[in-house]
Amino acid sequence: MSGAIVAGVGLSLVGGLFKSGAARRAKRKAAAQKRELTGKLQHAEKNRQTIINPYEGTTNLSALAKDLSGKLSNPFASLGVSTAAAEIQIEEADIALANTLDTLRATGAGAGGATALAQAALQSKKGVAASIEQQEAQNEKLKAQGKQQLEQLQLQEGQRVQGVQLAEGRRVQTADAAGKAFKFNAQERREGDKINYLRGKRDAAEYREYGAAQRQSSAIGDMFGSLGSAVIGLN
Repeated sequence: MSGAIVAGVGLSLVGGLFKSGAARRAKRKAAAQKRELTGKLQHAEKNRQTIINPYEGTTNLSALAKDLSGKLSNPFASLGVSTAAAEIQIEEADIALANTLDTLRATGAGAGGATALAQAALQSKKGVAASIEQQEAQNEKLKAQGKQQLEQLQLQEGQRVQGVQLAEGRRVQTADAAGKAFKFNAQERREGDKINYLRGKRDAAEYREYGAAQRQSSAIGDMFGSLGSAVIGLN
């Protein structure tokens, strides 16, 4: 009976040693993998990209907005009435009237005819002056209105160009910031996925190391249990 017990104990010890050795080798392999993966994980975490501010390069576009009020003027401020033409016409009428009166006196015409002629000449001078003044005033008015319209169009065009410049500047800056943010987020996701992958493999290696250690302890426990049972059986 004792021989059978010894043989059984021997088989148990051999089996226990085999299991313990296999568990020890598995634990060492798992530990080596864990160390390697831990190093890779630490390197990946240490070398993550630096957090950026995608709006760091944003500039102030207010310089593009210019004050156009200096281009405005009052085209009616210098509006005047020209009397030069009327004065010439009046002077010519006076000369003609004087010549006519001299002729009347030389020919012995009556005073009534001279008076009527003078009144007619006066009315003619007034009509000429009024016509010239009215025409020149109208011309000045139209000229001033045209200048005012031109200035308004120039001002509107300047405002339109400034609006385009400001809008385009904002669009370019917004697109640049969005591009930087997209690039950063894409890189961040890629690096985060790599870190999570390495962390998962490292944790799996740690679990394998722990499981191998448990199996090794169990195998050693089984060997001592077998020895204890054999001792009790021999006694």
